[in-house]
Amino acid sequence: MLAKKYRLTKDKEFEKVMKKGKAAYSPVLMLKFVKNDLDYTRVGVIVSNKVSKKAVRRNLARRRIREIIRLVFKNLGKGIDLVIIASPKILTAEGKVKKYQEIEKYLIATLKNSRILK
Repeated sequence: MLAKKYRLTKDKEFEKVMKKGKAAYSPVLMLKFVKNDLDYTRVGVIVSNKVSKKAVRRNLARRRIREIIRLVFKNLGKGIDLVIIASPKILTAEGKVKKYQEIEKYLIATLKNSRILK
């Protein structure tokens, strides 16, 4: 888990990114990002009820996304607020969360395309 310093925690922080941020899309995720006035990057993850009504599945998706971010965090650009929003397509046809490697592939590709990941 990332240290609290590197997480978006307040509603106002999320709102700022959602309103003013640029967007990047993949089939299972959406990124919204905006520059901040800090010398470090902060990350937030949103997995809504639209993804699944079951908290177990939403939390599994959230944990997988957070772990991927934790592993690539040192390679992210500095001074960015980043919100990762899971799409309902993060679930398979059977209603299970996609495999870690598949989510990782989409997330890293989207981060590279948006020039957030070095």
